[in-house]
Amino acid sequence: MRKLVLSALFIGLMTVVSCGSKSEKKAVVVNENTTSMNVGVRGNCGMCKHTIETAAKDVEGVVTADWSVENKKIEVSYDKTKTNQAAIEKAIAESGYDTENVASNDASYEKLPGCCQYDHSMEMNQ
Repeated sequence: MRKLVLSALFIGLMTVVSCGSKSEKKAVVVNENTTSMNVGVRGNCGMCKHTIETAAKDVEGVVTADWSVENKKIEVSYDKTKTNQAAIEKAIAESGYDTENVASNDASYEKLPGCCQYDHSMEMNQ
């Protein structure tokens, strides 16, 4: 009986550990056409991070996007034959967030949740 209980606990633990470690990963394709950019983006929180990164990743050709809440900057890797920095910054701005080079429009900014409505004078790319 003791072996049965221990076996059941072990199987249960392995199931929890393996399920908890699953994550969907996008295949990263790096080749001679892949380049990267770092640009400041205003934002406040984890919800901002999700929205900013999603806006960047939705641009065709973007391979990775990682926005730092602390540093107020995004690092993006992309295929330069499919997109460019201006297109990526435009997509981020259209989602409601100012970048160093492109300001969001008022309508997009107003749609952001209250916690995501940042100070427009916030320092970026720290």
